[in-house]
Amino acid sequence: MRNVILFNMITLDGFFEGPNGEIDWHRVDEEFNEFAIEQVNAADGILFGRVTYQMMERYWPTPSAIADDPIIAEKMNTIPKYVFSRTLETASWSNTTLLKGEPAAEIKQLKQAPGKDLLVFGSANLAASLIQCDCIDEYRIMVNPIIIGSGRPLFENVHESVALKLVKTRAFRNGNILLTYQPDR
Repeated sequence: MRNVILFNMITLDGFFEGPNGEIDWHRVDEEFNEFAIEQVNAADGILFGRVTYQMMERYWPTPSAIADDPIIAEKMNTIPKYVFSRTLETASWSNTTLLKGEPAAEIKQLKQAPGKDLLVFGSANLAASLIQCDCIDEYRIMVNPIIIGSGRPLFENVHESVALKLVKTRAFRNGNILLTYQPDR
């Protein structure tokens, strides 16, 4: 059975985006890019909520994305993508499936299909839905060494406690810390 892995970058004060949706505080360097390539290569599907999907769709197919980060751009443009949305009518980014059903039921089917793990990038609202139905198998939270004071908390729409166990940590030279948790079921 495939696992669903949530990956997100947060600030030290727990925000995944600034007050205006900005993510310019992300510390991305060569070591991070190597990690990103490993992470995407270990999966064969990405799950998105509408907002994150539209942001990624506007960036990865562009000539500048392909020139700046050709390996990740190629993977992002070819890997199967699943976007959960009740409002999108179409999903035009290559190899994208639009899912309009309940996330728990859709995820159950995707997890039972053969293949590698599925990644959730960003998509805080989708992540909250998946957390509430116990569909996340691993949490990879990368803490960036910055305090921004205000913004949107990653888990703002999670209203019940979720017990986790730490399974791995990794320190990056740029000060980022990757914390890997699994549900303590």
